[in-house]
Amino acid sequence: MPALVAGVHVLLIERKKTWMAGTVPGHDERMVFAMNYWLVKSEPSTWSWDQQVAKGAKGEAWTGVRNFTARQNLVNMKKGDKAFFYHSNEGKEIVGIAEVIKEAYPDPTDKSGKFVCVDIKAEKPLPKPVSISAIKAEKKLADMALVKYSRLSVQPVTADEWKLVCKMGGL
Repeated sequence: MPALVAGVHVLLIERKKTWMAGTVPGHDERMVFAMNYWLVKSEPSTWSWDQQVAKGAKGEAWTGVRNFTARQNLVNMKKGDKAFFYHSNEGKEIVGIAEVIKEAYPDPTDKSGKFVCVDIKAEKPLPKPVSISAIKAEKKLADMALVKYSRLSVQPVTADEWKLVCKMGGL
């Protein structure tokens, strides 16, 4: 269950994970880790939000990333992390929220073996899509990766940016 601890979104996990830092006092088996937020981009003519939704709970592999910074962001994604689904080139807006359901593994579409993919599933659409122009108009989002590194296909999103964009999108 998501909780807010010291301004950071965390999840309490019932099993031990050695890579996670620190235990929760008074809970022998619980570990705490920060919830990470991301933004993934796709041209709707190539892979749309509706196609992602149609995949249901089994989700789909997020393949085809061929940028090393974006690759590292995929590697850093953890199961349960949330991602904004952004329609690039056509629409230029955040249209939904997806969840990482499988962590990084070799991208089957990459013959070089250098790149990875993750599996994501659609979680929910934004009631009101948030356009890039609305994001650029919001001064609190001036440092958002979507504004600063507009060509990066997989980007981190801070917790504050996440909350603000969700609010802009009607959540």
